[in-house]
Amino acid sequence: MKVAVQQEDLQLLAKTLQEQLLVEVSTPEVFEVKCAVKKDELMILTQHTSDVIVDAQLIFAVIEEVLQSLAPHKEQRVQCFLRVFGEQLPYAKCFLALKQKGGWGAGGDEEAGGDEGAGGDEGAGGDEGDEGVGGDEGDEGAKSFLSYSSSSSSSSPSSSLTYFPSIDETKEEEPFDPFADAPNLSASKPAFQVKPILVGAALMGIVVLGGGAYLLTRPCVMSECKEIQNAEQLKTKSPQLMRRANSEKELVAIQQQLAAASAALNVIPSWSPRYQVSEELKATLSGRAEKINQVVKALQTASLAAEKVGYSLEELQARQHLWRQAIAPLETISSSNELYGLVQGKLLSYRVRLHAVNQQVFSEEKWLKKLTAVKAVANAAENRETTAKSLNEWQKVQSTWLVVVNALNTIPQTSAGYQEAQKLLIDYKPKLVAARDRATKEQFAVKTYQQAVNTAKQAKFYQQQNQWQAAATYWDQALQTVKKVSQDSLYYTQAQSLIEPYSAALKQAQEKLQVVSSLQQTRTDLDKTCINGIRICTFSIDNTRIIVRLTPEYDQVRQNNLANPDSKNSDTAVDVTNHLQILREALAVISDNANLSLFLYDSQGQVIYTRTLGG
Repeated sequence: MKVAVQQEDLQLLAKTLQEQLLVEVSTPEVFEVKCAVKKDELMILTQHTSDVIVDAQLIFAVIEEVLQSLAPHKEQRVQCFLRVFGEQLPYAKCFLALKQKGGWGAGGDEEAGGDEGAGGDEGAGGDEGDEGVGGDEGDEGAKSFLSYSSSSSSSSPSSSLTYFPSIDETKEEEPFDPFADAPNLSASKPAFQVKPILVGAALMGIVVLGGGAYLLTRPCVMSECKEIQNAEQLKTKSPQLMRRANSEKELVAIQQQLAAASAALNVIPSWSPRYQVSEELKATLSGRAEKINQVVKALQTASLAAEKVGYSLEELQARQHLWRQAIAPLETISSSNELYGLVQGKLLSYRVRLHAVNQQVFSEEKWLKKLTAVKAVANAAENRETTAKSLNEWQKVQSTWLVVVNALNTIPQTSAGYQEAQKLLIDYKPKLVAARDRATKEQFAVKTYQQAVNTAKQAKFYQQQNQWQAAATYWDQALQTVKKVSQDSLYYTQAQSLIEPYSAALKQAQEKLQVVSSLQQTRTDLDKTCINGIRICTFSIDNTRIIVRLTPEYDQVRQNNLANPDSKNSDTAVDVTNHLQILREALAVISDNANLSLFLYDSQGQVIYTRTLGG
């Protein structure tokens, strides 16, 4: 084995063995372990104070157990020593042969002069009390064999096992110090105690004892560590790069450098003395890369939001969500962060865009709510149409449709609801027109009906005053008006119910008017008949008869003519006999025309002539 094993690797192995001894050996005492390489052999020295009684077999067994957890790639010899602090020579030792497949064999101590013999698979023997441990037969070296030497020399320390020198004590002893160059580990301040299960896991694959030393092949163990150098350089210059970045592309480039440098540090094993530094560098670089990634994602989200188009509520809300996603991570960038300058410029622009989208969303939600409300009002108007039974109800239907149409007309073209509003207007406008026409028709029907009723009231008034001419005229107007009520109006039935009584009233008035007219003509005729130079007669008329009375003057003339038929006074003479006959005939004609009976009396009340209807 080459002896170019780096000192820190041996120190790591020694530290691990020391901590495992603290765990496995039930004692409050502290051990110190040193490791060195001499002539291609690994040498392990364990020291303790002189007042401690130590079980050497247990100590060597613990060391063997730790070494067994390793995976050597070639055969390796190991020497283990146990010594008291301050002494030059160990008082106990063992030899271990590390096989490639993990088998162990024990060999003799050549440097001790062969006092202790090492057997292969069968066992080992020693002189004067030397203890030997034998392996199982046929195990092909899979088990370990430990060979210990001890003596009860009076010059040895007070211990159950003491060192028995392998050379002649009479000869001058050479100083035994194979660990002169090995570093001292603090016996009073161990870093920590490692549980047995953790020791094996920690050492597995870390220390391989064999030609070329596998430890030397791992990154950043023996040679210079370019990964850490690169990481440290990037750690120093990345803040300036981040401050100078003005675009997403530049940030991505910096992020990739940080991620690559951080990933490169993953090759450094946990047993490397530079491992802790690498972990700190990884944390720093990864943190910066994550911050950049956070900003890059925000910028990409903002770009996506800016590319989005469309004015539907869903599309606006999607843009709104994207702008919020872009803004939220940028707001977490503190003023001490290198990206703060870039972020603040973007934030102002993004907030303005978000505000604009918020306004659009608010407006669109308002119009969509209005559209929904309009549909509800339209449904109410349709329901009212099916139940309307009066002018007032049809006027409500008309006003409801008017509200619907006016509301739809207010929805702007920029709204996503505009197209739907226009489609609804196509359906709703005709309904408004129909409702308006129906309300107008009902209003006219009501007006006509009421006019007929009012005219009939006026006719009744004149009828009560026996003014049959006026009564007949108004009854006729009332009848004609009520017939004008539209057949498809709500008042049609009521109007029809008035036609019959109005017609009867008109007929009665006309008959009364005819009677009155006839009587008037009779009076006129009687007036003409009863006056002929002198008043011949007077008359009275009732519903059944005409009574005519001759005046005393006419009777006197008639008596005088009868007494002096030869009188020469021709101016006043009257042919009484002929005149009375003519009078009766004229009165008879008047009676026939008036369809009334006639009674003619003289001035004394004596009946001169009678004429009854039909005679």
